Amino acid sequence: MKIRDMKVGEKAVVSGYEKGNNDYKRKLLSMGLTRGVVFTLSKIAPMGDPIELEVRDFHLSLRKSEADILIIGEV
Repeated sequence: MKIRDMKVGEKAVVSGYEKGNNDYKRKLLSMGLTRGVVFTLSKIAPMGDPIELEVRDFHLSLRKSEADILIIGEV
């Protein structure tokens, strides 16, 4: 499952990361998107990009292409 498949208000858990861009993976990890963390899709911009996630009591905005690195599962 990918974040782009979620609807506003839905919760998901980070279950892994796509292979490849290790530099951006490190950025996501430093922003709190570690394996096992639960987050909520809180907003989607009017044109569909970026999206806002609520994770660990803060709001994080990501482009959908950046968020595609995350592999997520249902809570």
